[in-house]
Amino acid sequence: MIERTFVMLKPDTVVRGLMGEVLSRLEGKGLKIVGMRLSHMSEAQAKALYSAHQGKPFFNDLIKFVRSAPVVVMAVEGESAVSIIRLLIGSTDSKEALPGTVRGDLSCSKTMNIIHASDSLDSAQRELAIFFKESDLVKYSRLDATWVY
Repeated sequence: MIERTFVMLKPDTVVRGLMGEVLSRLEGKGLKIVGMRLSHMSEAQAKALYSAHQGKPFFNDLIKFVRSAPVVVMAVEGESAVSIIRLLIGSTDSKEALPGTVRGDLSCSKTMNIIHASDSLDSAQRELAIFFKESDLVKYSRLDATWVY
């Protein structure tokens, strides 16, 4: 089933010049970027995105981190996009992320872990709404979408 999900390249990705590397991995897997923006996240957006962590000891540091430099927010579509992206990016903790995953190869710590991706379709819907209107997203076909495997 084709799914639409939310992905964010965190400040460490932007300031380390790794945006292209991470985008390449997503696109190379056959995923389609249908919305993308480079911007500084507002405090309200950061708190909404990470609302599930409100009240936890690391919440304020997390908000401060995601607002410390620009981020890239994306709407991504593809077959089983949520689960595929979660496999591609690896474990949240860089010490546990397997080599070959985005975090296993590129992340520095549990906080500076390169990327945020929705963990479910419900989360994706909520997170996409924080950053995009439906009119912000584009429709197009990838050339490989019609290939028979």
